[in-house]
Amino acid sequence: MYQQFMQVAMQEANKALEFDEVPVGAVVVFENRIIGRGYNQTQTLHDATAHAEMIALSAAYNYFGDWRLENCHLICTLEPCAMCAGAAVLSRIKTIVYGAKDPKFGACGSIFEIPTETRLNHRIEVVSGVMEEKVASMMKLFFQQVRKNKEGIN
Repeated sequence: MYQQFMQVAMQEANKALEFDEVPVGAVVVFENRIIGRGYNQTQTLHDATAHAEMIALSAAYNYFGDWRLENCHLICTLEPCAMCAGAAVLSRIKTIVYGAKDPKFGACGSIFEIPTETRLNHRIEVVSGVMEEKVASMMKLFFQQVRKNKEGIN
């Protein structure tokens, strides 16, 4: 089930690439339908909060006209950071599904475990590794290009 939605999240991540953004994409799914989608736009919008997940969550809020996203699934190409995982908890997301781990910022098991933190009033099921190799490959290629461009400038 999650693979078809991860494919769409990957399409969103490709949009981020077109704008030289870190290639992260996300979708929010309710009853097997996408109700929100987003891709990283932090550089484009000059906004540190313009992560793919935040944009997809905002679209889902608009769909329902409410901030509660119970019974919704957040599918992301990359493991959500603390901000995005926290927003998912506050939104009452049912499941977070992601492709590749983020060892530097990941908050769904890599550094923090926000979705399953027992001291919070809501917990989220986490599913990792969906299309992990494709996502990791996209991320590696992007950052190799960034490093190559930086070396060419110096």
